[in-house]
Amino acid sequence: MSFVGGIVIFCITWMVVLFTVLPWGVRPQSEEEGEMEPGTVESAPANPRIWIKFAMTTVITTLIFIIIWTIFELELIDLREFFQNSYGT
Repeated sequence: MSFVGGIVIFCITWMVVLFTVLPWGVRPQSEEEGEMEPGTVESAPANPRIWIKFAMTTVITTLIFIIIWTIFELELIDLREFFQNSYGT
């Protein structure tokens, strides 16, 4: 895997994991005690903790990327051979 290919795979994986992690622990303002922020809907998150979610996303993505990198470096899955056999070139 090339350096640029690794960055691309990491970024795509990071975005997918981010959208998986975003709903974790979200409570709407209507469930929280206290006042609602003016100009927001009741379902808006009271405390989104976005930086914690970014950190969790980065850790999870790093673990997934290490698995992907290991699979490609040890050639457990050889995509070149797979596509050559599939398309007959």
